[in-house]
Amino acid sequence: MTAKKKARAVGFNHVALEVGNLDEALEFYGGFVDFELRSRSDTMAFIDLGDQFIALQEGRTQPADDGRHFGLVVDDKEVVRASLEGMGVDILPGRFLDFYDPWGNRIEIVGYTNIQFSKTPGVLRGMGLSELKKNENAIKELAEKGMAPD
Repeated sequence: MTAKKKARAVGFNHVALEVGNLDEALEFYGGFVDFELRSRSDTMAFIDLGDQFIALQEGRTQPADDGRHFGLVVDDKEVVRASLEGMGVDILPGRFLDFYDPWGNRIEIVGYTNIQFSKTPGVLRGMGLSELKKNENAIKELAEKGMAPD
């Protein structure tokens, strides 16, 4: 039997989150991250992340997430922590910076410098983040996979 060729997973284009109200969601997320709105309709809004985006869609009806979450990569995790605390958002216990948005979507904030996830120099430049660099651990992890930044 011949093995069937499979596609390679390359990454994520976007994450879609269901929220109760678009205006409230944009205000909430704008309270801890600076973003540009890619586009908006009556029921959806698209937050630009350079070559990716977050799609916010009205209509969340399910209960709050438990372990299911998404990791939002930021340039400065501690600035987000301070903003969330200032907004009165409860940060979940543990070693990560996890919290729930007002509709029960669980978010983990991840610092760009500490992880393998990388934007190309062109995307970083276009986002005004050319100075953003990886730390030693992240570079080592990338190098072990043959993906160290130049």
